[in-house]
Amino acid sequence: MSSEQPQPNGVPMTLNGASAPSATPPQPPQTASSLPPAALDLAAKLFDLARTGDTATLTSYISAGIPQNLTNSAGDTLLMLACYHGNTETAKALLAAGADPNVLNGRGQSPIAGAVFKGWDEVVKVLVEAGADIGLGHPNAVDCARMFKREEALRLFGVVEGDWAEGLVDGEGVA
Repeated sequence: MSSEQPQPNGVPMTLNGASAPSATPPQPPQTASSLPPAALDLAAKLFDLARTGDTATLTSYISAGIPQNLTNSAGDTLLMLACYHGNTETAKALLAAGADPNVLNGRGQSPIAGAVFKGWDEVVKVLVEAGADIGLGHPNAVDCARMFKREEALRLFGVVEGDWAEGLVDGEGVA
């Protein structure tokens, strides 16, 4: 006995009411070169909103359906750009909308490592509170904090003061 029931419009329905799978083959993903100019212009605008910290406008686009983990051609997410440019409120809004704090860009860098590199302590704190992995990426956030002597970040990460050059975190070595 089939679980599909014919419907008046001729589209088979499953018993749970969902449409049966279509026989249409999946379409290949679009690349930037195949997108219309208006889509490319919108994408550029969205990345600029993240860079400049226009939280209200950016979150209105996210609410309208723009993916919160949208990436540019370098693999930078909206969150990466907001964090790198020190836009704490924009970072908070993107995280609240579901942006992943652990997405690496095309160079293997994380948003938290970018914020540490730039010295944005408030952004680093927001990312830690959101569950950012301080050991993710290359260089990772702890490595960046050591390289650039970001003592506030090292304290936030639990690196023992005075021992940070040896890579001690809570008394244990960092991998």
